[in-house]
Amino acid sequence: MAERILIIEDEANIASFVKLYLEKAGFAVERAATGTDGVARALASSPVLILLDLNLPDIDGLEVCRRIRATSQVPILMLTARDDDIDKIVGLEVGADDYVTKPFNPRELVARIKTILRRTAAPAPGGERGPLVLGTVKIDAARREVTVAGRAVQLTPKEFDLLHALMEHRGIVLTRDQLLERVWGYTFAGDTRTVDVHVRQLRRKIGDECPVVTVWGVGYKVSDDAAVA
Repeated sequence: MAERILIIEDEANIASFVKLYLEKAGFAVERAATGTDGVARALASSPVLILLDLNLPDIDGLEVCRRIRATSQVPILMLTARDDDIDKIVGLEVGADDYVTKPFNPRELVARIKTILRRTAAPAPGGERGPLVLGTVKIDAARREVTVAGRAVQLTPKEFDLLHALMEHRGIVLTRDQLLERVWGYTFAGDTRTVDVHVRQLRRKIGDECPVVTVWGVGYKVSDDAAVA
């Protein structure tokens, strides 16, 4: 059965255009024209990925993202016509895994979706070697679960992959571009602010136990032997 993608987009021409390319790529596509309908369909149909427009006629896309994230960790790719950095950052902070600014190349969009799904479906690299443990933080790659001092922590797919990449390469500085390639699958220079926002989200969710250390102007790394705030 074809994987189902939900498009929450009020502009019919854009939705139809994207739907055409996704169906050619072998996906089944469902569309919601309002945020209210989108939230309902997201919960009812369990899509493998959601394309979410930021500007919707009833509920703002940011609020739609919050409502979906309250019960689901499905990957969310936000579509926005806004070129305001604040809107993009807020979108990532409320739970979007990534964003695409309109107008966009539909082939690039399909490629990015495939990359997100491939990385979400597959166990994190090194999962066969057992859980990663650093301080009180434990990552079970096979189950895609994170616990802190035995307490389960809910992370989005990209937050999980980012934390796993940092812990797997503990003691090594990974630049933002390297993390974009390892975690998001970009083979081109992407927007490195995406990485920064996700690191901040990890700190917020994991708190003082978060083993992420900022290396100013270079990238990120984790301590070799203990969690460092």
